[in-house]
Order: sequence, then C-alpha cells, then structure tokens
Amino acid sequence: MNTNLRKRLSVATLPLALLLSAFAFVQPANAQTNKLIIESGDNAQTRQDAAMDKEQWNDTRNLRQKVNKRTEKEWDKADTAFDARDNCQKSANINAYWEPNTLRCLDRKTGRDVAP
Repeated sequence: MNTNLRKRLSVATLPLALLLSAFAFVQPANAQTNKLIIESGDNAQTRQDAAMDKEQWNDTRNLRQKVNKRTEKEWDKADTAFDARDNCQKSANINAYWEPNTLRCLDRKTGRDVAP
C-alpha cells in the first residue's frame, strides 16, 4: 500500500509541480513605452489650419493697411497744420491770425483764409 500511495502522490503532485514551475519561468508581458514617434507634421489638419491662418491674415491685412493709411493721413494733416501755423504767425500781414479750431490762417477783418 505504501507503493500505491506513493504512486498516487507522485501522479497528483507532478501536474502541480509542473504548473508551479511554469509560472516561475513566465516573464510578465510589458509593452515598451519608451519609443518616440516623430511625425513630419504634414497632415490634413495642419494644412487646413495653415490655410485658415493665411486666409485670416490676408483678410485682416486690408484692414491693417487702412488703419495705417488713416494714421499717416492724420499725422500729415497735423504736420501741415503745424507748418501753416508757423507761416501764419510769421506773416507780414498784421490782420492774419491762426484759428486753432479750424487749423486755418484767417484775416481778422473779413474772416476769410489768408495765404501767408
């Protein structure tokens, strides 16, 4: 009976031992996450974004140019008025005076423009 018991134990423990030894040698399956993927950046979305940015830039360029022209025009106007005021004040005509509201050189008697 002793041999019979031994056979039963060896038959029962053999699969268990094989199963345990299989788990001892199994390596955990890990995915490598240290890979760096570099794309060229040239895809449909980036091309569409670039096209939209360019369109917006072109649309606002006209407005920016108008603002710059207006600013330049106002500066030219102030510069011309400054020169006209100097000329009016230096004028030999004693009836000429500078009107700051209208930015013109006027005649005191008639109120008309005077060419200094």
